[in-house]
Amino acid sequence: MLRAKELAYGVINCLGRHTITGLLACRGKLFEDWSGDYRLFQQDRMKTDRLFDVVRKEVVMNQLDPDQAVYAHMDDTLTRKAGKKIAGTSWRRDPLGPPFHTNFIWGQRFIQMSISLPHGQGPCSSLSIPVDFFHSPTAKKPGKKEGEKAWDDYREQQKQTKLSLKGVERIKLLRTKLDEDGASLRQLVVSVDGSYTNQTVLKSLPERTTLIGRIRKDTVLNQLPDQSAKGVGRNRVYGQTLPSPEQIRQSQDYPWQQVEAYATGKKHLFNVKVVRHIRWRKAGKQNLQLVIIRPLSYRLTKNSRLLYRKPAYLICTDPEMNISELLQAYLRRWGIEVNFREQKTLLGCGQAQVRTKTAVEKAPAFITAVYAMLLLAHHKAHKNQQQALPRPKWYPQKKQQPNTNHRRYYQSR
Repeated sequence: MLRAKELAYGVINCLGRHTITGLLACRGKLFEDWSGDYRLFQQDRMKTDRLFDVVRKEVVMNQLDPDQAVYAHMDDTLTRKAGKKIAGTSWRRDPLGPPFHTNFIWGQRFIQMSISLPHGQGPCSSLSIPVDFFHSPTAKKPGKKEGEKAWDDYREQQKQTKLSLKGVERIKLLRTKLDEDGASLRQLVVSVDGSYTNQTVLKSLPERTTLIGRIRKDTVLNQLPDQSAKGVGRNRVYGQTLPSPEQIRQSQDYPWQQVEAYATGKKHLFNVKVVRHIRWRKAGKQNLQLVIIRPLSYRLTKNSRLLYRKPAYLICTDPEMNISELLQAYLRRWGIEVNFREQKTLLGCGQAQVRTKTAVEKAPAFITAVYAMLLLAHHKAHKNQQQALPRPKWYPQKKQQPNTNHRRYYQSR
C-alpha cells in the first residue's frame, strides 16, 4: 500500500512522461531500489478493481441524492504503443484519422465506464468520474503454418472478445456491484455510442438497466403489433414498418417539441421529435423510444455564416422515460470524452513501459483510478466554493469549469 501511495502522488505531480521511473523521480526515489515498484503491477500484488470500488461507493452512496438514478457512460479508447511484443497490442483503426482515408495505429484497447455527478437539480453541468477501466484485446491470429485446431480456437476467441460482448459484461458487472453497495432500487441508465447499440447488448441488458444509444438514420423500425387481429400461427412481434428516422425528421406528420438541456457551458433549447412504443428487430420484444434531435446552429466567428451540426438519432429501452431526463443523460456522455483526453494527455495513461499481460492491464487502470480519486476529492473539497483561478483573458464571457490542471494544483498544495 505504501508503494502504491507513493506512485499515486507521482501520478499527480509528474510533469513529464508518466513512466514508472518518472513517477518515482517525482517522489525523490530516483536513486533508490525501484524493482519493488515495478513488481507492484505483477501477479496479484495490486487489485485495481478495489480502487474503483472505493470511488463508486462514495459517488453513488454519498454524493448522489438517495432517490436519484445512476447515470453512467461507456466507451472504448486506444492507447498508442511502440513495442510489438507488448501483451494485448495489435493494429487498430485510428479514430482521429480523416474520413476519406483509413489510418492504423499500434496500440491497446480499453473499455471505460464513468458515472455522472451532477452539480445540481435539473439541467446543469456535471462531472464524469471513472468507475471501471478494462483491458479488452482481440484474439491473436495464428500463423499460416499452424493447424486447423489453432484456427478453430482463434475463431472461437474472436466471438468471445467482441467489443459489444465485453461491453455488456461490464454493464452487468456494474449493475451487480450497485446491488451489492445497497443501490438495488436505483435505476441504472447507460448512454453509449453506435458501436454498442446492437443486438448483442440490447438483448442481454440486466434488470433495472436502461440503455440510450445512437442508431443509423436508415434504421428499420416497426410499430407495435395489432393484438386485435387474431389469426392462425404465432402472435406477431412486430407491426407495420415505420418511416426511417431520417424520413421522420423531414416529415410534417411528427411535430417538433422544445426541451431544455445543459450543454457546452450553458442551457439550450433543443428541438426534438419523439416516437414512443416502437420495436426494432435488434432489440427483440422490447418496447423502445425513438428520439430525433435537430442540430444546433453555430458560427465559427462573430461575422461568419450560420453552420449546423449533424442531427442525432437515439434509441432508449425505456419507452416512458422523460424526454428531458433522456436528453440530458445523453448530453452528459461528453464527460467520458473529457476523461479520455485528461487521462492520456495530462496523467499519461498508457505511457508506462510495461509489457507483460498483468502489468499492461493494471498500470493504466491504476492511473485511471488515481484520476478518479482526484476528481472526487476536488468535488468534495470545492463543491460549495467558487473557482479560485480566473478565466483566461481570451475567454472573458465564458464560465470556467475546473480542469485537471486546476485540480492537480489544489491537491498538491
